[in-house]
Amino acid sequence: MKDNNCGYCMRGELLEQFGIYICDLSVSSLILFKEQSHPGRCIVAYKDHVSEIVNISDEERNAFFADVNKAAKAIHAAFNPDKVNYGAYGDTGCHLHVHLVPKYKDGFEWGGVFEMNPKKKFLTEQEYNEMIAKIKANL
Repeated sequence: MKDNNCGYCMRGELLEQFGIYICDLSVSSLILFKEQSHPGRCIVAYKDHVSEIVNISDEERNAFFADVNKAAKAIHAAFNPDKVNYGAYGDTGCHLHVHLVPKYKDGFEWGGVFEMNPKKKFLTEQEYNEMIAKIKANL
């Protein structure tokens, strides 16, 4: 089930407004968040356009959280954050997804809640590609 207005479902220009597709995991997609105030920030988006975790089976939920775990391990290995924050929202997008936000003690927003899109740090295409390669090497 897909929604034609959803970047997670349709990818392309809709996704490119905020993220870069990295790869598919078992029941989700891994996406690099373009705004990189938190180096290594990613999103794990469920494969189908469902709004709530209660809309999928226990088996699919377990697989989804296994994907979140796999992505978090890759982020830890690639970027060595002091902590990864996890955010599951969707008031406007209504597509089940989790933000993985690496936090660094000497970095942006340490000790507080992360801002959804601070619009402070964007990278070059080469820098995004290098970051994606580091993540993929640790999946």
